[in-house]
Amino acid sequence: MEKNSKIYVAGHRGLVGSAIWNNLQQRGYTNLVGRTHAELDLLDGPAVKRFFDEEQPDVVVLAAAHVGGIWANLHYRADFIYENLQIQQNVIGESFRHGVQKLLFLGSTCIYPREAPQPMREDCLLTSPLEYTNEPYAIAKIAGLKLCESFNLQYGTNYIAVMPTNLYGPRDNFHLENSHVLPAMIRKMHLAHCLNTGDWTSLRKDLDRQPVEGVNGQATETAIIRILERYGISSDKLTLWGTGSPLREFLWSEDMADASVHILLHVDFKDTYEAGNSEVRNCHINVGTGKEISIRDVAQLVQDEVGFRGTVLWDATKPDGTLRKLTDVTKLHQLGWHHQVEIDEGIHRLYQWYLSQTSSTSRRSISTSPRM
Repeated sequence: MEKNSKIYVAGHRGLVGSAIWNNLQQRGYTNLVGRTHAELDLLDGPAVKRFFDEEQPDVVVLAAAHVGGIWANLHYRADFIYENLQIQQNVIGESFRHGVQKLLFLGSTCIYPREAPQPMREDCLLTSPLEYTNEPYAIAKIAGLKLCESFNLQYGTNYIAVMPTNLYGPRDNFHLENSHVLPAMIRKMHLAHCLNTGDWTSLRKDLDRQPVEGVNGQATETAIIRILERYGISSDKLTLWGTGSPLREFLWSEDMADASVHILLHVDFKDTYEAGNSEVRNCHINVGTGKEISIRDVAQLVQDEVGFRGTVLWDATKPDGTLRKLTDVTKLHQLGWHHQVEIDEGIHRLYQWYLSQTSSTSRRSISTSPRM
């Protein structure tokens, strides 16, 4: 990939896409192309075709997707499968028709069976049923990686599919219903901390930036307390979904970006499977840390970081999701990449970033630098 190669990053404003964009720029790749959703709707096939006709990118990074946590996956099942299939069909299809030299497709480790052997190797794909809560999303991502694999086998393209574990980092989604577990937990803990310390200035700034069901920082204290209680947030306790027992693996988004660019620069399709096999499959690459932690322990790390002095409770009537999702990252390590940011450092960085975005008057100083 040349320094002046035109690289289209689909989803360049999102959690991973923005980090990939920054990583490429830091490495000297400046001929980058991005479009916001308002500028280009990836669900619109003719619009995507016009974009490729005009821009003629050399390389494509497909980091755009319709994503969310357990609640969103359960309630918007049709949206998750339809929109992701449509995005993939449009972007990968036009990449092929326009002769894109290399494509990187970002999926998710939710593609693996609910009862997959741990840690999950790439070859356990499609060996047993998926987790019910995110089955539509998982099926869409499986279709995407198989689309890349099939184009490679039939037409000799160079499309690589990477399957990141649970990601978190700057520009994450902190919506109380539709976000993933860690950013949702950080925001809930922060709001509970504000209530616990009587820091209504910070709490109102938070709600002004992202209202909850239409309730913003201009609402009365009574209205704010009432709406936050619906999400298990109060001054003396915070109630989180599930039992806290599931184990999860978390990867800092900027680490994911570095892995993605490493693969773009150093890995080709032929490097993703063993030569001589009569059947070529499971050519995707797991991207993670190979380390896991319970949701309950994550909550404790977040509580320590935020400083909430109330009680954390668990609502066992709510779903836990898959009980364990540890990736086997042997292939990734063999291809020359290892993660750098551990979970405690990542939580510190993310909370400080969140405070900087909400302009909080928290007790902590705002900094994104690592702790020494």
